[in-house]
Amino acid sequence: GVAPCWLALRARRALLRLLKSGAGAAGAPSASALVPVLHVPGRALDTLCRGRPHQGVCLEAAPLPFRSLRDAEERDGESGERQLLWLVLEHIQDPMNLGALLRSAYFLGVDRVVATRSNSCPLTPIVSKASAGTMEVFDVYSTDDLPAFLKAKSAEGWEVVGTASRPEDVEGVPVISCSEFRWDKPLIVVIGSEGEGISLQTQLQCQQVLAIPPGRALHPGIDSLNVSVAAGILLHSICSQKRRQGD
Repeated sequence: GVAPCWLALRARRALLRLLKSGAGAAGAPSASALVPVLHVPGRALDTLCRGRPHQGVCLEAAPLPFRSLRDAEERDGESGERQLLWLVLEHIQDPMNLGALLRSAYFLGVDRVVATRSNSCPLTPIVSKASAGTMEVFDVYSTDDLPAFLKAKSAEGWEVVGTASRPEDVEGVPVISCSEFRWDKPLIVVIGSEGEGISLQTQLQCQQVLAIPPGRALHPGIDSLNVSVAAGILLHSICSQKRRQGD
């Protein structure tokens, strides 16, 4: 796609070549000074992208790995008293959801995104496309031991809040509406997997769990939001507090 390729050309990947079809040439990045450009038939891009939309342009590049949490800690150590917000993703497996989560997190002002390394979607081309290229310019960090990471951040004075689509399933942690939450210290928001939500082990590391109240009585079987939509609502509710406090 045009946006992911355009951003990747100006970011941090090792680049190989840009493939363009005639139909997509007009809207594609002008990259001849950065990488070799090869003009190919549109059907060649269809095959390469396995039928997914490509807008007539595809960039061959080295994989983009998760970054070390140590880098995130060092960079945030320079932020002083600034109010920090990290988004933690536990076992997000759908690349479309991961891309949408990254796009919303970046747009709304999240400082860092941390994903669990195991049982999670890697940073694939589909993620980049779904994020409209956000993945190319917004670092994603990873952890091998999420409960230990959350416990350590709590000990440093951070507030850790979980999320739940079904409050009745939460055990041992207070559940409040996202509209009632007040953000007054460095904050980590944990988003769980598409089917199971956050694990019990992770839930017990949270001080509170946030829920989005439905606007109507729900039909059986329709009891939750898509994970990326829910995250966008929660993050907007939280981040709007920073804007009000700044005013």
